[in-house]
Amino acid sequence: MSNAVFPSLPGIKWGSTRTPIWSTKVQTSASGRELRAGYWSHPRWKYSLSYEVLRANSLQELQQLVGFFNARQGMLDTFLYDDPDDNTVTAQQFGIVAAGVTQYQLARAYGGWVEPVIAPKANPVIKAGSTTLTPGTHYTLGNNGVVNLLGGASAGQSLTWTGGFYWRCRFLHDSADFEQFLYPLWSVKKIGFQTVK
Repeated sequence: MSNAVFPSLPGIKWGSTRTPIWSTKVQTSASGRELRAGYWSHPRWKYSLSYEVLRANSLQELQQLVGFFNARQGMLDTFLYDDPDDNTVTAQQFGIVAAGVTQYQLARAYGGWVEPVIAPKANPVIKAGSTTLTPGTHYTLGNNGVVNLLGGASAGQSLTWTGGFYWRCRFLHDSADFEQFLYPLWSVKKIGFQTVK
């Protein structure tokens, strides 16, 4: 599981997509009635990016993207993606302190839907009520987004956090098509990846 961050490169084309994916089993009886079962508690997100121009000259944008893809060995390894449209929260509630409970999962809300954050960026601001908690003294933060309370919070207080996060992803395919259209200019019609749990 790599903590390498997907490279931020110029030349990205408008029309990139972000798709929520759910897993639902639908069983239809002879009468036409349906029985549905949902297997996941939150969606996976699928991204599709296109790059109109990747320069292979001294800027080495092509080499960065090809090298990143090859270092992951296609679908084999995961990486972190910094989605420019969904990567921060401000005063996001992620729990209410309960007596005897010390672990709380960071979360983020998007359009009223709340899901866990498993790859927070460094140095989030975590509060219990209006009190800012000190890392190492009041809490520790695991790299899977779980906050372990050590003290400084009382039962009934709301836990909130402010900070940034990444999406843990893997590529959708073991191959990627890079097309040279002028020397030393290349393009990628589509490079796809999705979040993992």
